[in-house]
Amino acid sequence: MPVPEDRPAAPRRLLRDVAYDTLLTAILDGTLAPGEKLQDAELGRWLKLSRTPIREALARLEEDGLVETYPQRFTRVATVDRDQARDMFQIVGAIHALATRLAVPNVTNKAIERLKSANRDFKAALTAPDVDGAIAADDAFHGIFVELSGNDEIPRVLARLLPRVRRLERLQFGSLPGRRSVKQHKRIITAAAGGDEEAAGEAAMDNWLTLGRLIDDSLDEETAA
Repeated sequence: MPVPEDRPAAPRRLLRDVAYDTLLTAILDGTLAPGEKLQDAELGRWLKLSRTPIREALARLEEDGLVETYPQRFTRVATVDRDQARDMFQIVGAIHALATRLAVPNVTNKAIERLKSANRDFKAALTAPDVDGAIAADDAFHGIFVELSGNDEIPRVLARLLPRVRRLERLQFGSLPGRRSVKQHKRIITAAAGGDEEAAGEAAMDNWLTLGRLIDDSLDEETAA
């Protein structure tokens, strides 16, 4: 059939999504710090948006665990809750372990090279130090297993949890030793290359739980200070 002369205009991004993405980035990079009050009027002036999309974005961020609302009192950036952080790393670790086990039968030589490249990028970013680069490389590394897992529900679940993980990483980046994580990535690669699903999954779980323990220790040091 001939190509139609007229076509519907490409949909514009919803204002609530613009507000959500901007606020999410500001929370993750620390522009909006834990405990900071969020007032509609101030946010509206900053984002040049009306109250409705801002409130919709804040409601979504509250579902993500990044914003806390106390009716008739205030809305604020969620504070760091150590118990919740521990629980979260256990869940994220378990999901990534599952993704890794499912992915191992699908790992090719090309995938192994991608994993090694991502780990090299991760190591270089830690050495720099480059927090954005390190987090992006770590996401790329584990994302390969998520991609190869063949389970479409895994990325959906992780999308709800990882923003809180990344916020903790950014907040504590300066106090997190990364060399151990580079070595753990190598363990995962070795197990995956050898087709050992259980060992790869166990190494992935250990990688995430180690990060959780390091962040927990860094929060201990802040409390002591």
